[in-house]
Amino acid sequence: MTYQPEPSFTHGTPEKTGVLLVNLGTPDAPTPEAVRRYLKEFLGDPRVVEMPRAIWWLILNGIILNTRPKKSAAKYAKVWLKEGSPLRVYTDKQATLLQGYLSQRTKAPLVVKYAMRYGNPSVAQVLHRLKEQNCQRILVVPMYPQYAASTTATVYDSLFDELKKMRNTPALRSVKHFHDHPGYIKALAGSISEYWMKNGRPEKLLMSFHGLPEYTLKNGDPYHCECHKTGRLLAQELGLKPEQYAVSFQSRFGKAEWLQPYTTATLKELGGQKLKRIDVVCPGFVADCLETLEEIALEGKEDFQHAGGGEYHYIPCLNDRNDWIHALTDLVLDNLHGWLIEPNAAELEQSRLRALALGAKK
Repeated sequence: MTYQPEPSFTHGTPEKTGVLLVNLGTPDAPTPEAVRRYLKEFLGDPRVVEMPRAIWWLILNGIILNTRPKKSAAKYAKVWLKEGSPLRVYTDKQATLLQGYLSQRTKAPLVVKYAMRYGNPSVAQVLHRLKEQNCQRILVVPMYPQYAASTTATVYDSLFDELKKMRNTPALRSVKHFHDHPGYIKALAGSISEYWMKNGRPEKLLMSFHGLPEYTLKNGDPYHCECHKTGRLLAQELGLKPEQYAVSFQSRFGKAEWLQPYTTATLKELGGQKLKRIDVVCPGFVADCLETLEEIALEGKEDFQHAGGGEYHYIPCLNDRNDWIHALTDLVLDNLHGWLIEPNAAELEQSRLRALALGAKK
């Protein structure tokens, strides 16, 4: 076994704790070439597509990577921000704000970084940056409120794959999910309530979550149940009656049965009922991205109105809202118990002198 070189180290350097936010990922640019690279990494993950690898390799490389990048790039171009990909822009803001909020709550030396599971900056790159800053303890926060093997668990895979290459591994903790965290639910409700105060209320609120194949539920994945719990808690916080909201699942891919009801079918059905207005929110995403800004905000509106519906409102994700960053701060601090060690200059100096006496290099 050949290990990667360890970062340079000086005795007496204070140890730090790292907080690593990890979101799904994004192409580097809204171009077919960049999208192809991204899709090859994303769809090549065996947790994302559970299919015999030889068959899937032929489908992925023979069909999908030759047809989908151009279409997807055109969609990304519709939502691309001046600063870059919406997902990367908002995740960067979340990490920056979290660093500031944490510094107000504790004097322990914390370093907050973000990574993308697929694309850049990669988990491996950021993990090494944290080690270079002497982060001996790292809390990993997958930015998926609801746990799924195809999302949260892939973050764990990438982390442990990288740890295998290290001689001196940091201590590691992770957040599995936060689908029912009070701060997360309140932030969602606050976002929706503020939108309604400015724009009025709809006849129905549709909560659209990212879809997964139906077999994931049958095989023990808790994602479906956690989505419905989020929906129920959010409806309670908003004071909604059962007939005033619905839960659906978007982004179906392929011919297999996925979790139902499908968002597209639900929108067409509601449009056919001639509803005067519906609002759609995506609680499974904490930052706006292609799936929310293009698929839901644009394509969803077309589906609903083409079927005969009236006003269609998309309510943005939590992004960089203050109440959400406060909730994220609470979530992080809850998971850092015992790790918040404030530096002691005298102890650090004694440690340095002891190391020198034992023959350590200056």
